[in-house]
Amino acid sequence: MLRIPSAIVAALLLVASARAQPRAPDLPRVVDEAAVARLDATLAGFVERGDVVGVSALVLERGEEAYVGAYGHADREADVPMTRNAIVQVYSMTKPVTGVALMTLWEAGAFDLDDPLADYAPEFADVVVYAGVDADGQPILEAPRRPVTIRDLTRHTAGIGADGGHEALAAMLREADPMNRENTLETMARQFASVPLGFHPGEQWAYGPSVDLQAFLVERISGQPYAEYVREHVLAPLGMSETRYVVPEADRDRMAAVYRRGDDGALSPIDGIDVFNTQAWPLTPGGWGLTSTLDDYSRFAQMLLNGGVLDGVRILQPETVRLMATSHLDDAVTQRMWLPSKGQVGFGIDFAVRVRPPASADENPGTVGEFFWDGAASTLFWVDPVNELTAVLFVQLMPFDGVGLHHGVREAVYGAFRARGS
Repeated sequence: MLRIPSAIVAALLLVASARAQPRAPDLPRVVDEAAVARLDATLAGFVERGDVVGVSALVLERGEEAYVGAYGHADREADVPMTRNAIVQVYSMTKPVTGVALMTLWEAGAFDLDDPLADYAPEFADVVVYAGVDADGQPILEAPRRPVTIRDLTRHTAGIGADGGHEALAAMLREADPMNRENTLETMARQFASVPLGFHPGEQWAYGPSVDLQAFLVERISGQPYAEYVREHVLAPLGMSETRYVVPEADRDRMAAVYRRGDDGALSPIDGIDVFNTQAWPLTPGGWGLTSTLDDYSRFAQMLLNGGVLDGVRILQPETVRLMATSHLDDAVTQRMWLPSKGQVGFGIDFAVRVRPPASADENPGTVGEFFWDGAASTLFWVDPVNELTAVLFVQLMPFDGVGLHHGVREAVYGAFRARGS
């Protein structure tokens, strides 16, 4: 039987209560004519200032297309304009897709979230925790205070692959090389298990390879290769035919180039960064690697907004989506890496979850109860259940959003409109 901590039960009840109240049909829409004008001006402005090469966005409200816009180039050097069907590398926006795949198995009763990871992956039965180095420079290792659980993987509290800034631990991870694209998921897991945890399970939030291990778990529990499982149980049923690891040669002229913004603000293409998506590799990571289009990823977001169903096809039950979109982080977890930079958020199952309104105008605008995630090349999506709204923002910019794009687009969507719950 599933063991859900009382704090999560309380949060689930609050979220369920908020969502149980349908939006009144006579309430004003968020994306009105003024918001459309703001969005056009915002996207065009980022291109005109040279902050990005190309950008596109798709917003749906109450199940209808409220805004779509594309500006600049998908590939400046090839003179390919940005369009709504450009194919982009979504990087960590792969993670929520993997989380949904994992939770289809949870719904089937294949595991409980608080089960020890080692119950399904004996590779992790004897993990130890790194606690520094002794006077001779040798690592100090401790037994974990409790086992790593599957819930730890879903909320980034496992400690696996975390180096905490310790060079000795970072060197161990480099030597193990678990994320080598020539590895299978099974090899990847075995190599992660050979390296000490960066902290005791459940005591810190540290972004890392937890979702890649979720993909490994899907493969281990289902007995089916992960790429096949996610295609069969998530992507194909949703009609997401253009969300994939490998882009066929016939579609590669639609692939957007990834650009690096230098210290001087100049944008230069990153050569060879698409190599993972132009041929098949043994590694099929759960935390990154998918490519998608605006419309494809929007279908995924709409399924979540609808409580796990789209066009009559059910992927998850509404209760499961609510569980995923509820913060599982206890207040005792105070070390949260860079998560606070996302605003007043907690973390659920592969989503950040907004738990309080923005504390200042500098924070990204949004609505309490929304859940979202982004990708290394500055892509973003969010689901706003209160306003029945989903948004997908595509761009290919590294390092991650150093130009304020996410704040600008969110501000353009919500504008002076004060979303209920914000």
